[in-house]
Amino acid sequence: MLGSTLLSAQTTTADSLAKAQKHHDELMAIIMTQPKVPIKTIGIYVYDGYNTLDAIGPYQVLSELMSVDIFLVAKEKGMVKNQRGLKVLVDKSIADVKQLDILVIPGGAIETFMQTQDTAVLNWIRRIDKTSKYTTSVCTGGWILGATGLLKGKNATTNWYRAEEFMQLYGANFKPERYVQDGKYWTSAGVTAGMDMALGIMDDLMGKKYTQGVMLDLEYDPKPP
Repeated sequence: MLGSTLLSAQTTTADSLAKAQKHHDELMAIIMTQPKVPIKTIGIYVYDGYNTLDAIGPYQVLSELMSVDIFLVAKEKGMVKNQRGLKVLVDKSIADVKQLDILVIPGGAIETFMQTQDTAVLNWIRRIDKTSKYTTSVCTGGWILGATGLLKGKNATTNWYRAEEFMQLYGANFKPERYVQDGKYWTSAGVTAGMDMALGIMDDLMGKKYTQGVMLDLEYDPKPP
């Protein structure tokens, strides 16, 4: 009787160890997934008046990629203030950044429109776009991206405010979607939609299982009232 009990216990332990090893192997396979294209540098362009979550939402999601250098970049290095005056120290300027695999352009309000008139910023975005794998915008950041001419003839979305009017102004085809992909150009609607777009990019790059792992790590499971 005792021998049977010990044998059963040993079998159960062996089964548990085998299952644990299988789960470990599956997890390691997901973690070691190689991206569709190499991604080494990700820059989030910020400026006085940017919307915090437009920038930090994609930053948090995309930082889940392995072995990437992800950072904020501004026209000039130093303190940059969001819409409500929250300051962040940015230690890379557009003069310092010559190449990015992923560029994210967040939105804001009046200050965002002013960015659409800044030739130095628009020229920098165009230069970055020449070699980027993904060129993206969040919310009214689509105005800045649109002002470069890069969205001309492309399907795109932006913040709901006069969205179609602004996209037509820049020659883009407005799509009332949470986020829109047209080739390497990814645009998203307002604020929180930037996280959905970033997860869409993650899925495009890394596949469903890796993306689900990111969502689990972030406990991304929206339940609005």
